[in-house]
Amino acid sequence: MVVQDRRGGAVTMAVAFGTGLAMGLLAMGCSSDGAAADDQASPGRAADPSAVRHSADALVRAGSARVRTAMETASGGTRVAIRGTGAYDFRTGSGLLRVLLPDPAGRPEEGHQPVTEILAPGALFMKNRGAGVPADKWVRVATASLVDGNLVTGGVTDPLAAAELLRGARGVTYRGEERLPGVTVRHYRGITDIGVAARKASPRSRPALVAAEKGFTTDAVPFDAYLDDAGRLRKVRQRFQFANGAPKGASVTSTTELDGFGAKAVVSLPQGRDIYAGKIASAAP
Repeated sequence: MVVQDRRGGAVTMAVAFGTGLAMGLLAMGCSSDGAAADDQASPGRAADPSAVRHSADALVRAGSARVRTAMETASGGTRVAIRGTGAYDFRTGSGLLRVLLPDPAGRPEEGHQPVTEILAPGALFMKNRGAGVPADKWVRVATASLVDGNLVTGGVTDPLAAAELLRGARGVTYRGEERLPGVTVRHYRGITDIGVAARKASPRSRPALVAAEKGFTTDAVPFDAYLDDAGRLRKVRQRFQFANGAPKGASVTSTTELDGFGAKAVVSLPQGRDIYAGKIASAAP
């Protein structure tokens, strides 16, 4: 996917990832403004925007969790889905996921070799990356160098970054209780502001969110968040908008689901000798 500067700036495709509509590793720059809105509540039950805004803190207290992710892009009537599974340690801000890319027609391939991704503070590592990278080597990308802060680039939104993004939540409404597998959750809906979230984020997540201010058509990100009784984020769906050089742009919907809190999440960063230092081929946008 090519992401276009909403103020007409230059766009550089550094690395194409998956299909032409899937996420690329991008470079560009700009910022945006988000309109303010008051927190609101559904009749009969007060919204609790503070619980949404502090859900990242509850995840850090929980320590770790199993993760399922889904990312869908839509542009010009074409939809592409990318799915991942793994585990994440919120105390260290690192996780290991296996990400399944679609075939060119947008259908997941059961036998397709997944991309292994390591999410770490300040870095994204990818193995089985393709595009001329040896199968036994990792690609390392500094997330602060990506204009979306890796919120969508790797086909997976870092779970901690997804929660930290909610620190900018506004216009929050309470939608009622719902049932997810094994747990009753409270459903909240609202809009989060990337710029506000970046200023309020923890030092670990702030550089990525500061970078993310530059990569989207607007700083306003609609969301649905589902919290359990401990204030832990069990599910969050966030909708990002790109200019993408098209009149209607391109939208990306990222969903992160968490369960199995306390599950072991062992993440070992690749050694320097295992990181690919050669040129990475670019796919056509």
